[in-house]
Amino acid sequence: MRRNTANILDCTIRDGGLVNNWAFSVEFVQALYRALSEAGVEYMEIGYKNSPKLLKGADAGPWRFLDEAFLREVIPHKTATKLSALVDIGRVDENDILPREESLLDLIRVACYIRDVGKGLELVQTFHDKGYETSLNIMALSHVLEHELEEALTLIAKSPVDIVYVVDSYGSMDPRDIALMVNKFKELVPNKKLGIHAHNNLQLAFANTLTGLDHGATFLDASVFGMGRAAGNCNTELLLSQLDNTRYELRPLIQVIEEHMIGIRQKWEWGYLIPYMISGVFDEHPRMAMALRASDNRDHYLEFYDTLTGPESIVAKKAD
Repeated sequence: MRRNTANILDCTIRDGGLVNNWAFSVEFVQALYRALSEAGVEYMEIGYKNSPKLLKGADAGPWRFLDEAFLREVIPHKTATKLSALVDIGRVDENDILPREESLLDLIRVACYIRDVGKGLELVQTFHDKGYETSLNIMALSHVLEHELEEALTLIAKSPVDIVYVVDSYGSMDPRDIALMVNKFKELVPNKKLGIHAHNNLQLAFANTLTGLDHGATFLDASVFGMGRAAGNCNTELLLSQLDNTRYELRPLIQVIEEHMIGIRQKWEWGYLIPYMISGVFDEHPRMAMALRASDNRDHYLEFYDTLTGPESIVAKKAD
């Protein structure tokens, strides 16, 4: 696979918002959009398009519940860098989604677990009919049984979705896993574009993303400075520096990191840490590791390891 065929989708605001409850300033989001545009990045995911009506009591920054009027104030002059938003099953009111010609958004991505692929495709159809590019992001693929995946991909192949994502939700996959998964997707959904969304629990997000590209994925998720939930994501600046496309320019990203993200990193924590590594090793959701890091016992790594590997935890896994 030639490495000049990729589309980078930067999800700093959306996935990074899981770190700071979407408390990004308008100034920073504007600076990031300018930097990504100047860098030649194809897509910026500017947040979630979920509904506050369906997440009652959720206290979060505006990037959690994107409003079109607010979005137009933030991005008064759109560039060639397209805008995307992500929605979750059961958390989006499809009536909140304007027709594409009335919206600043170009791409709407639907995230779901394997059990909800049918519901996800119903949303995809709705957004497709409204004129948007669409993707389906199947989360937690490392926990999906082969027959479940094959049944889901058969449905997806018949749908109008544009892009189907391989998502390493727990950061537990290695390049061999990614190669097998992307090849499986290519075989069963040959009529769709493929994407890769990797987390960095095992320090493999960058390698996994390049492996996905080399095996046929052309939509590559990343975030500047790796900012994302827990261990974070593939770094946009790393990815951009390695792809063979003369359109890309690294300097604007270095500038936005220096001027904004160093300060953000000092305030909020993400990236490689031992509890997140342990979660990745055992293919676990990072919620327990995140809770540990938010507690007074944040550096009690051995106790956390023993908790995940103790008899009670093993019994609970078998019960699941």
